[in-house]
Amino acid sequence: MYDYIKGHLVSKQLNSYRGSHIVVETGNIGYVINTGKSTIERLSDNDEIKIYVSLTHKEDSMTLTGFITKEERDIFNILQSVSGIGVKMALMILEEFSISELIDIMIREDFKELSRAKGVGAKVAQKIIIELKDKLINWSNVTPVDVGDIEHPSNINQDTVVEVQSVLISLGYSVNEAKNAIKEVLNYKKDALKSEDILKYSLEYLSRQDSIK
Repeated sequence: MYDYIKGHLVSKQLNSYRGSHIVVETGNIGYVINTGKSTIERLSDNDEIKIYVSLTHKEDSMTLTGFITKEERDIFNILQSVSGIGVKMALMILEEFSISELIDIMIREDFKELSRAKGVGAKVAQKIIIELKDKLINWSNVTPVDVGDIEHPSNINQDTVVEVQSVLISLGYSVNEAKNAIKEVLNYKKDALKSEDILKYSLEYLSRQDSIK
């Protein structure tokens, strides 16, 4: 229903009966948007901001949760696709880990590292990894992945490039957006040899592209 809200940052609250949230005014309407502490700390008072949102609809309420980047919002939605993971726990996980760190954890199946997040025990961490790894890594099963025209150094396996593109597509990027980001990284980041490094730099590149749209 909503992709993002662009408007004036009226207020931000780290602690209230509503939890951490901001109020963004646009079109003479003030939107209360739940968010995490790290997001609030990156926002300046009275700024004009663009915040990516996710709508949660329950029987007795509708709430918006917001993020500075599209990638954070999309991984938040993916986290909530795991049964038993709600808004609060998904936010806690994203407060503890960056997107690239979280995806790296999934790739390595490091449930002990994931359980560092507040409220995430070992069993829950294992469940998250089991349910999400296939969604992130094996997206090419349902979306064509074409890396044939991506030139890469001989010391980078093509399977690594396929893996990175699959993850980017799972986060909502088109095949072309993913390919362009990977090409950019491989052209200018010669030290990016591991999938997690290529993924990290690709996400940074895509985030910059989105910020100038």
